[in-house]
This record gives sequence, structure tokens and C-alpha cells, in this order.
Amino acid sequence: MYDYSKLLGRMKENKLRQEDLAEIIGINAATFSQKLNGKKNFKQTEIKKICDTLNIRADEIGAYFFTF
Repeated sequence: MYDYSKLLGRMKENKLRQEDLAEIIGINAATFSQKLNGKKNFKQTEIKKICDTLNIRADEIGAYFFTF
């Protein structure tokens, strides 16, 4: 299971709730929660939208999305 704590921290820095970011990337809040809890995987398009929204550079993606 991936560790999304860094992603959650970045969301907090940007004052975005899970519901807000879910809406921005075009999924419902329950699905977003399942992805953060490891029950579903993020799609590449969702990762791209999240990175664009939170200003996460391409070389940082692994630290935010692929850390155990």
C-alpha cells in the first residue's frame, strides 16, 4: 500500500480538502478517499491533474504517489 502522507500534507499547505481536490480532478469524494486509502489506484490522468493543481514537479511524483 502506498503512503500518501506527503500528498495530504501538500493538500493542507494549499488549503484543499479531499472533497475539493476530488472535484477539481473530476471524481467523487468517496472514490478519492478510496484511492488515498489504497482501495483503488490513481489513474495517470488523475495524477497529472493533481500535480498541476498542487504544483508538484515531474521529478517529485514518485515521492507523492509511489512511496510505500
